[in-house]
Amino acid sequence: MHPNAQRIEKFYTAFQARDADAMCAGYHPDVTFTDPAFGILRGAQAACMWRMLVERGRDLQITFGKVQADDTRGSAHWEARYSFGKSRRPVHNIIEAGFVFRDGLIFQHTDRFNFWRWSRMALGISGALLGWTPWLQSAVRKNARAGLETFMAGK
Repeated sequence: MHPNAQRIEKFYTAFQARDADAMCAGYHPDVTFTDPAFGILRGAQAACMWRMLVERGRDLQITFGKVQADDTRGSAHWEARYSFGKSRRPVHNIIEAGFVFRDGLIFQHTDRFNFWRWSRMALGISGALLGWTPWLQSAVRKNARAGLETFMAGK
């Protein structure tokens, strides 16, 4: 197995074990993380996001597979099951991850998922009706970033 594929497997194995420090050890100090919920996070923001998700996701369950990598790029399929928000709505998010490596570490990490599908589970009727709109996507991103900023301020 290519060392970068091993790096991806270590990342998700640490995620399953809820070990954010081990997850972030695989990140380059100048990492860029992107996904539909948080937008673009850089460096410490990305590391803190994983710490927040691991800490707050009491019932979080992670599965992963289809890990592939070469000297510069990699990919994986992963799925997360968890309860979302105050109403504890059950979510099963299906994610395709892409990676770019530099100096043997993850330099870019991009997660892609169907935002509308996610919003229907996480937000209920408002997600079903408006989850496809840029307005709701922007509102979710703003709320996610505010939660991250609050988490970072408390650390």
